[in-house]
Amino acid sequence: MAAAPMPPSSADGSRVPELDPVAAARWCQRPPAASPWLHEWVGTRMAERLAWIKAQPAAWASWSPLLGGEAAHRAVARHYPQARVWLAGELAAATWARWQPPPQPWWRRWPGRAAAPASEWGQVAGVVSPEQPIPERVGLLWANMALHASATPRRLLQHWHDWLADDGFLMFSCLGPDTARELRELHAALGWPPPAAPYVDMHDWGDLLVAVGYAEPVMDMERVTLTYPDAQRLLADLRATARNWHIARYPALRSRTWQARWLQAVQERLPRDADGRLCLTVEVVYGHAFRPQPRLSVAAETRVPLQRMREALRRDSRSAAPNPLANG
Repeated sequence: MAAAPMPPSSADGSRVPELDPVAAARWCQRPPAASPWLHEWVGTRMAERLAWIKAQPAAWASWSPLLGGEAAHRAVARHYPQARVWLAGELAAATWARWQPPPQPWWRRWPGRAAAPASEWGQVAGVVSPEQPIPERVGLLWANMALHASATPRRLLQHWHDWLADDGFLMFSCLGPDTARELRELHAALGWPPPAAPYVDMHDWGDLLVAVGYAEPVMDMERVTLTYPDAQRLLADLRATARNWHIARYPALRSRTWQARWLQAVQERLPRDADGRLCLTVEVVYGHAFRPQPRLSVAAETRVPLQRMREALRRDSRSAAPNPLANG
C-alpha cells in the first residue's frame, strides 16, 4: 500500500492529508477506561530501546500517558528513577488526577510513621497542558503512539523540539501506512469509504525531523499480525484503540443493519491464518532524534561574546567523545 505523502509545510505546520483534525482531537481528549493494550505493547517495546542510549536526563516529559500507556510510562520512570517527570499533552491533568492515591485512614497519618514509598509514576514535577510552555527544558520527551493522531505533525514536532534541552532526545512511536491494510482493501472492494485516515511513512518522518531541526534521526519499523477469533472481537479492539478520522468517512451514525453487514463482510473476506483466525496487519514506526547544540552563525563581520566562544570551543574539544545517543 502506498504511503501517505507528507504535504509541503505551511504557516501552521504540515497537515496530514485526509485526516479530520476535529475528530482526531476529540479522540485525544477522551479519557480511556484503561490505556489501549496495543499502545502498552508498543510502549514496552520502545522502552527496551532506552538501553541503547547513554544519556541520563535529569528531567523528562511524558506525552499523554493515558493514551500512550500507563505501564509504558512506569517502565521509563523505572529506567530514570532520579529524574523529574512532567506530565504533558492531552489528558495530562486527567492523568495526574487518576494517579492520586486514595485518602489514607487517620491511623496511617499519625506523625512518626514511615514515609510512603516513592511513587511508581516517577518523581512527578507537575502537569503541563499541550500548548503551555514547560517550566524547564527536558532531556527526554517520550511520546508513544501519539504522532499519527496529529493533523499538524510538523507543528507538534516543533513544539517537542522547543521543550528539549540541548542534546536532549525525542523518542516516539506511531502507526505506519501498512496498518489495517486488509480492512482498507475490503472497504475499497465493496465501494465503502476508507476505514482509517492514511498513515505517514517512516522515511517522511525522518525528513520532517531534520526539517524541524532535530539531528541524527534514527527510524525503523516492524509489522505485526494480530489475529482474532471472529469479527466481533476485532471490532471491539478497533474501538478500544482509536476511531476512524478519515475526512471521507460516513458523516452520520451507522445503523445496526450496517454493522451487521460490516461484520459479515469482515468474517467472510478478511484473510485467515492456518488456525482459521482473522488477520489484521499493524505497522509500528519507531523513531528517536536529539536536539543539537546551537552553532555559531558566521557573517562578513561577526561579533561573538567571549563566553559564548569559550563554550563553543569546549564543545568542539569534546567532539571526539561518544555520542550520547550512540548504541551501547
